[in-house]
Amino acid sequence: MKQIIELKVNGEIYETAVEPRRTLLEVLRGNLGLTGAKEACDLGACGTCTVLIDGKAVLSCLTLAIDSQGKEITTIEGLAKEGKLHPLQQNFVDHGAIQCGFCTPGMILSAKALLDENPKPTEDEVKNGISGNLCRCTGYTKIIEAVMATTKQI
Repeated sequence: MKQIIELKVNGEIYETAVEPRRTLLEVLRGNLGLTGAKEACDLGACGTCTVLIDGKAVLSCLTLAIDSQGKEITTIEGLAKEGKLHPLQQNFVDHGAIQCGFCTPGMILSAKALLDENPKPTEDEVKNGISGNLCRCTGYTKIIEAVMATTKQI
C-alpha cells in the first residue's frame, strides 16, 4: 500500500506516493526525475548512488525513502547554483577527473561531505573519504587532484 511522503531535496519540497519498501534511489530517479544518483550494484558496494542527507554521504540504494522524511537531501543536481558549477564540480572538469562520468555524481558528493567536515584534508584523508566510491576509468589520481585543488579554493 502506497503512502504519501514529503521529501526536501535540493531545497525544494516534493510530495509523492511510495510503497514503504522503495529506496530513496528509486524515488529520486523514478518519482522525482532526479537521475544524477546512479543505480549500479544495489548492494552499497560501489557508491554511484551517493547523496547527502543532512550533509553526510549516504548510499541511497540502501536508504528507504520513508526514512528520509524531515531531512535535507542533496543530489548532484543541487550543487550548481544559478547555472554555475560548484567549485568541486568545476575542478573535476578542469582536472580531467571525469571519464565515462558514471561514478562522478557519487564521487563528488562523497568528496563534498569530506570537505564540509574537513576543508583541508591530506591526500590520505581524501583517499579515505572517497574510498566507498568505485571508478573503473580514471585510476583515482585525477579525482584526488581535483579534490585537493578544491581545498585551495575553500
